[in-house]
Amino acid sequence: MSADPSHAMHPVPVRVVIVEDHALLREGLVALLSENGIDVVATAEDGPGLLRIVAGHKPDLAICDVRLPPTFTDEGIKAAIEARSRQPSLALLVLSQYVEPAYSQELLASGESGVGYMLKERVSEVRTFVDAVRRVAAGGTALDREVVSSLVREHHRGVQGSTIDSLTPRERETLELIAQGRTNAAIARELVVSLGAVEKHISNIFGKLDLPATDDDHRRVLAVLAYLRAAG
Repeated sequence: MSADPSHAMHPVPVRVVIVEDHALLREGLVALLSENGIDVVATAEDGPGLLRIVAGHKPDLAICDVRLPPTFTDEGIKAAIEARSRQPSLALLVLSQYVEPAYSQELLASGESGVGYMLKERVSEVRTFVDAVRRVAAGGTALDREVVSSLVREHHRGVQGSTIDSLTPRERETLELIAQGRTNAAIARELVVSLGAVEKHISNIFGKLDLPATDDDHRRVLAVLAYLRAAG
């Protein structure tokens, strides 16, 4: 019997829980992810529900709305961070109606891998959204382009004289695109430069941020976190 190529690419199914108070969106997310081979093992409507299903199912990833009942302020982000403190391997992908830099910074401070913050409108971009789910579940980052732009603006208004400020404008552009989860090839297309030029920019970024040569994917995450945390 021949091997299933999709199984070879994703030998271990991604196990996800979804926490969203709007039933229509919640069921839409379940259907979308299930159709794309992602195993949604449980859903909930509020923060306590998130903690309960994470404890019961030990998922790879929790997808959670920032604003949940009863006050619809920051219950979702608080519950997600609490869930991660109880299960450190848990990846978090937070969905928000609006760009809220304070919440995205709080999420980034919760760990060095497996973090994502996306606008809900991005769910309609199915391929982008599913790619983000897989990337975050695998320990990467997926930060919405609007969120990245907002945090970068905050940084330029805030702390100066840090190591981040040693990056050239093109290196900053490259790092912003890394934060969005772009591959080197996609960054080269976006910046209209060669793949070699992108690799050089990334090497310079790693050097300036004093990130030693270990696993490249891990260094990409650390570089993104160092840059975006500078907005705080």
